[in-house]
Amino acid sequence: MNNVTVFCFLASYFVAFVLEMSRLLRRTKMSRAVILLFTAAGLVAHTTYLLSQSHEAGLPPLLSSTKDWLLVLTWIAMVAYLLLALFHGDLAIGQFVLPIVLVLVGVSYFVSESTNSIVQSNLSEARAKAIRPWAMLHASFLLFAMVGVVSGFVLSIMYLVQHRRLKKQEQIMNNLKLPSLATLQRWNRWAVMASVLLLTLGMAFGVVLGLYSDKGTTLISFKDPVVIVSAIVWLVTMVFFIWFIRTNRGEGKSVAWQTLWAFGFLLVTLIALQVITGKGSFSLETWHTGFSTKPNVVSHIFMREEYRA
Repeated sequence: MNNVTVFCFLASYFVAFVLEMSRLLRRTKMSRAVILLFTAAGLVAHTTYLLSQSHEAGLPPLLSSTKDWLLVLTWIAMVAYLLLALFHGDLAIGQFVLPIVLVLVGVSYFVSESTNSIVQSNLSEARAKAIRPWAMLHASFLLFAMVGVVSGFVLSIMYLVQHRRLKKQEQIMNNLKLPSLATLQRWNRWAVMASVLLLTLGMAFGVVLGLYSDKGTTLISFKDPVVIVSAIVWLVTMVFFIWFIRTNRGEGKSVAWQTLWAFGFLLVTLIALQVITGKGSFSLETWHTGFSTKPNVVSHIFMREEYRA
């Protein structure tokens, strides 16, 4: 299993994407079969890689590293895409989902591969049992919130493309079969509501995790850059959500554009933050992706108080 790399499934997904784009010009049963074959092969390699990483870290993929968390997100997206391709092969899904998956998998090369100190396998058994459930809830809710964000982003693009296609009857779009505008709008509304709820729960469990960890040997600062930026992103998302629920459902195009901008901002901001706090000589230090090996003022104070006690 150690021979499987990210490039293995990235290459498979890229071939599937190229074939999906070719179907805009000509749709054949053979091309659909080849797309399904490459997608399934990529998913097998993807799954094998995540299981290998989990086994090596001794933790679920959601907790083993930021890179693995991001790859779980893309794994869910690809499973959903494969199921839709199997049972609704006439719909144009891959042209919208696969580019985002390829970008996210590519970004995984630049984020942290280290395990966060608060969930590492070398913790005492009692401490691990206390911390990891909270960490798992935090990571899981954020993961599914991002699934909702990616879904809303994709559905908004599909809505705008379908709207333009129906309005201008563009010739190149003849082979692009999409759900109706009403269906896309309804799905988009569900995605927005689910993602906001899950993001809020993820943030809440993150606060609980931070407060609980302060009682142990690992300190989490709420002044951490990841925490601050995540809180700002959550506030922006809540402002958008308030506008969203007060908007007339008949304003489909306007809602699609606003969702596209809001969720696009959320995706770009959070991904950029993970890259900045990832690996490399110029990475920003944060507890979120593993503590720096350099002692800081907080750790000195904490250790001094422990020594006095």
